Amino acid sequence: MNVIVNVILAVQMLTALGMIGLILIQHGKGADMGAAFGSGSSGSLFGASGSANFLSRTTAVLAAVFFAATLALAYFGNARPASSGSVLEAPAAASPAPASAASGATPAVVPVPVVPASGAAQIPTK
Repeated sequence: MNVIVNVILAVQMLTALGMIGLILIQHGKGADMGAAFGSGSSGSLFGASGSANFLSRTTAVLAAVFFAATLALAYFGNARPASSGSVLEAPAAASPAPASAASGATPAVVPVPVVPASGAAQIPTK
């Protein structure tokens, strides 16, 4: 599932960059970078209105792909995990027996550190 999310995220980033580029190339109010590339001239490959139609339609297609990728990322981001229930409700895993208990020897007693009743750590004195 992580691979799918990474692919969708890459598609979203590429469509966002493509839309930014296409919007800046288009000739119009606020997007005058297109005039530097000759998109405003009538002698272009698509003609005077052909380039505007091509750029606007391509921008619309990229916008639709961007919105679809955003919805897919939102869906995968809100998906529930496969396991249900709490970690506290799951049965405890059995711990392996120590080697000394398996051989029949008595286990060594480990001293438990004494903690003050207040819960504060004691400062050692010299």
